[in-house]
Amino acid sequence: MASRIILNAFDMGCVTHQSPGLWRHPDNRADEYNTLGYWTNLAKLLERGKFDALFLADVVGIYDVYRDSAAPPILDAAQVPLINPILPITAMAAVTEHLGFGVTVALTYEQPYALARTFSTLDHLTNGRIGWNVVTSYLNSAATNLGLGQQIAHDTRYEIAEEFIDVTYKLWEGSWEDGAVKRDRESGVFTDPSLVHPIGHEGTHYSVPGIHLSEPSPQRTPVIFQAGTSGKGKVFGARHAEASFLNGNRPEITRKNVDAIRDATEAAGRPRDAVKVIVLVTIITAETDELAREKYADYLSYASSEGALALYGGWSGLDLSQFDPNEPLKYVDTDAARSALASFTISDPEREWTPLDIAEYLGIGGIGPVIVGSPGTVADELERWVEVADVDGFNIAYAVSPGSFEDIVDLVVPELQRRGRVWEDYPEGTLRERLSGAGPHLADTHPGAQYRGAYAGARSAADGSAGIPATPTTAAPTREGTAA
Repeated sequence: MASRIILNAFDMGCVTHQSPGLWRHPDNRADEYNTLGYWTNLAKLLERGKFDALFLADVVGIYDVYRDSAAPPILDAAQVPLINPILPITAMAAVTEHLGFGVTVALTYEQPYALARTFSTLDHLTNGRIGWNVVTSYLNSAATNLGLGQQIAHDTRYEIAEEFIDVTYKLWEGSWEDGAVKRDRESGVFTDPSLVHPIGHEGTHYSVPGIHLSEPSPQRTPVIFQAGTSGKGKVFGARHAEASFLNGNRPEITRKNVDAIRDATEAAGRPRDAVKVIVLVTIITAETDELAREKYADYLSYASSEGALALYGGWSGLDLSQFDPNEPLKYVDTDAARSALASFTISDPEREWTPLDIAEYLGIGGIGPVIVGSPGTVADELERWVEVADVDGFNIAYAVSPGSFEDIVDLVVPELQRRGRVWEDYPEGTLRERLSGAGPHLADTHPGAQYRGAYAGARSAADGSAGIPATPTTAAPTREGTAA
């Protein structure tokens, strides 16, 4: 039996996400990103197409590497201006019942105590449909504007991330026991304080002695997404991720990364399939292959090389304006250049890439592949990716929004449904239940699960106003005995 394909829409709270210059296309409404109507209409469209989730990217800095200037991305609306992607989620949840939401938050600039409440709130208000894409941020422009002076070293960011997420697990999974909330109007007890526990965390980077501010939400811990592909990022993802987001140009090459993720997950003591692997694609489709190719050519005529190189400078840290646009970059012998070129040279080792080639490649769909064709052609290619690369699904970017998503919902999804590859209708349950096929909470093999019930019988909020008494109590709650 063919496996189900996960379909996520990939968007960001900005005008131009992955296709620079396309904001000028007359069919593109992505410039309405700062209206609730744009987001609620998109959410309703995706739910009509039975998408798993809307995956929202984010950055908290500007892409100012190219030409050592913020002007190119500002001129081309390349991921700037942008809004906070968390804020439209509750509005979208209010007009949908099943669509999930994955949202990117860089923990480097957050506090675990506060962010845990934010995600508990989102999980409550979406009725268990929220996921967190855990990132540490890669932009120096973010660090300098958020009080750090400069970007924290890569490996140190992941060390901080390990402690940060551990604190949130303690808050989400351990602080409030099941059954703590009574809502007993007759006795006057809303919550039993003896079942609410301070987590007493004292670590290298964070001190969180108290209790979680929110009662347990449907999933407790949001579904954990992760996109790190560095050595440290892969180790972090193997321990924590329930879905991993990859970029890859060709399925034959991407398979190596997928196998590495599954191997690392198994080495971390989790089943190989505990992490769903999702790859970036952009789909241009129409009723026939010829019409799809015509649509693609039309979109390409709006692509912006300057915008593409501004995005690439932010993603790679390499300013391609310092090189001859027609000079093959194999002669550029720097660590940054080798790293930035790796995704291109690995996928197509016979080709000599110039800055102009890279700008053209990134014009639509960013680093990911662009699939162009009729619904049958697109479905064939998606199935080939699943079979060859062993991926579980796709984060689908747009060329024009919502037009690209409308085409997929109206043309590609029916073809995938005919092939038994996507849902005819949503199953009941939370985002985690639909993604994993298991329960609403973290799997027992996940590191966050160790805190489930871990504080039962230990210090509780009933033991004093500070919640950190010398001895535990298990006294039954009464209205009179409730701590202030």
